[in-house]
Amino acid sequence: MKNYSADKIRNIGIFGHGGEGKTTLTEAMLFNAGLLDRMGRVEDGTTTTDYDPEENRRVISIGAALAPFEWNDTKVNLIDAPGFFDFYGEVVESMALADSALIVVGAVSGPVVGVEKAMDMCKKAKKARMMVINQMDRENANFLKVYNEINAKFGSGIVALQLPIVEGGVFKGYIDILNMKAKRFEAKAEKETEIPSGLLAEAEAMHEALVEAAAESDETLMEKYFDGEELSNEELIAGLRAGVKEGMLTPVCCCAALPNIGVRTLADNLLRYMPTADLLEPRKAKNTKTGEAVDFSKYEKFGAQVMKTVADPFVGKISILKVYSGTLSADIAPYNANSEKSEKPGTVYIMRGKKLINAERISAGDIGAMAKLQFTNTGDTLCEASSPILFDEIEFPKPSISLAVTAKKQGEEDKIITGLNRLKEEDPTISLDKNPETGDILLSGLGEMHLDVMCAKLKNKFNVEAQLVEPRVPYRETIRGTAEAEGKHKKQTGGAGQFGVVQMRFEPLAEGDFEFVNSIVGGVVPKEYIPAVEKGTREALMRGVLAGYPMVGVKATLYDGKYHPVDSKEVAFKSAARLAYKAACVKASPALIEPIYRLEVLVPDEYMGEVIGDMNRRRGRVLGMNPAEDGQEIVAEAPLAEVFKYATDLRSMTQARGSFKMEFVRYEDVPANIAQKIIDQSKKDDEEDE
Repeated sequence: MKNYSADKIRNIGIFGHGGEGKTTLTEAMLFNAGLLDRMGRVEDGTTTTDYDPEENRRVISIGAALAPFEWNDTKVNLIDAPGFFDFYGEVVESMALADSALIVVGAVSGPVVGVEKAMDMCKKAKKARMMVINQMDRENANFLKVYNEINAKFGSGIVALQLPIVEGGVFKGYIDILNMKAKRFEAKAEKETEIPSGLLAEAEAMHEALVEAAAESDETLMEKYFDGEELSNEELIAGLRAGVKEGMLTPVCCCAALPNIGVRTLADNLLRYMPTADLLEPRKAKNTKTGEAVDFSKYEKFGAQVMKTVADPFVGKISILKVYSGTLSADIAPYNANSEKSEKPGTVYIMRGKKLINAERISAGDIGAMAKLQFTNTGDTLCEASSPILFDEIEFPKPSISLAVTAKKQGEEDKIITGLNRLKEEDPTISLDKNPETGDILLSGLGEMHLDVMCAKLKNKFNVEAQLVEPRVPYRETIRGTAEAEGKHKKQTGGAGQFGVVQMRFEPLAEGDFEFVNSIVGGVVPKEYIPAVEKGTREALMRGVLAGYPMVGVKATLYDGKYHPVDSKEVAFKSAARLAYKAACVKASPALIEPIYRLEVLVPDEYMGEVIGDMNRRRGRVLGMNPAEDGQEIVAEAPLAEVFKYATDLRSMTQARGSFKMEFVRYEDVPANIAQKIIDQSKKDDEEDE
């Protein structure tokens, strides 16, 4: 593939709901461009952009994939984005790589939630967009119904470029709304024909709407339109192109990707209306030396941002980057402005699916790749060391679900941690932490499927098997009353003995986890043994008297004791403190407490009742509701034990339209009936361990 200048490049992301044919559409375009001998099938695992073993096994797209091709002396970089929300981080990466978006809508399903989210992302990112109503070959496909739903849902700016001709349930051709000409599909060609009389009125109405939309995009065209002058096709195309670039218009086409019908015309329309890379403002960047914003109209040196990282088991780490200025070639040693380290010069590639194609250079406006960059991760800026710049960070969604990950084979825990840390380079939306209280290794991500895929990748790429289980809740224990007790440690073993006696008071502590008070007078416990008493108490607090969870919120006062001038030792007083703790805390109204989290849940109005009802069933408390942009924000508190899988459940309740964030606020008493079950289970586990 030859090198193209920015005015001959289109970077187009393909977005939409899962199962609407995005990958098949990408495959059809590659086939039409002459890059494939035959179209692959998603069901067979033979498509270019679904190459990961898990994609083939699950028959869904998991990762964003590149599919560059040449069309009419133009380079088109297609970015095939996943449609399932567990992999929303990949959608974010795709949107960052793309200059514009083709949103795929099912001709049967219509503008479901994936379409809504894609449109919302485009508007927020100020990306040009087109829509294609795909799967026109399916039974019950209904273009007009779906088109009207799109209009109703997204308002003004939706304009049809095509009206399909369907006869006997078969997709036969389309009416070109701009030119008001009908075309029928014949083999690989299109034959011009008469507009069917039954579609003429609808086509004329669409044409008038198209002309008006084009005129509104340009003041000169608007004046001519209102003066009753007829606009030429060239003027209409220019007006539509301007409206698309500014995000004012969203043209709508139709096709059937699987039988490859109408896809060539779609590619032509993408080139006709989507903006070229040179017309778009690059991501914001600043000069790291001056802190000033970079003016890319004057900045000619190399500047690029890594938008995605692929962990290839054979090649190693592959960094996919978008060049915003200058040129990247094999003789350039890219400087990483984030790590402030220079990378070694390396081979420059164009990536198509999993295939790496050697490239002489990657120019501004284009997308390329480099392998084995040592200091570079997703989001990092690569530039020239003599003129360092830094692009704005990519904002990824935060993890919303955490599960404990364990090795299926004993002794492979380190392999799992190593593998997951490698996968974190590939997927910034996962995190790996260890709960110091429970000892669980917590894998966090965007959904249960997301985490399950990570475990599958561990096996595929690093040959280590892991399993996911619900994490243990970091319960704690405390006391609600005050009690005193004596702890006595006396041991005689033939030589020197061990002797220590303490009398201690344990009471609730208003703030903090633990406070130790020394109230000894008269030296009944020598000062050199006081630290041992405190240390013994602290160690004893690590295991509560009810279920073995850490004891917190305790004030311990040492007020009396005894010692022996010969036999007393630090170890004796540590043991005496532990005994006093156990004896006193049992009598001090011990209580089991659990972590409570604050949740802020964003939901459309129609799901409010179900979400609130579900929150109540989780032992949650709704604290209030606030109006939000697309519905309501429900503010609630709930125990951690009840919300481990809330992300999955909320997605199910709201058809993936709901979202939430949560943070820890405090500990509260576990209800008595639940506490007793936890205590009983703890005793049972202890008996099994003995």
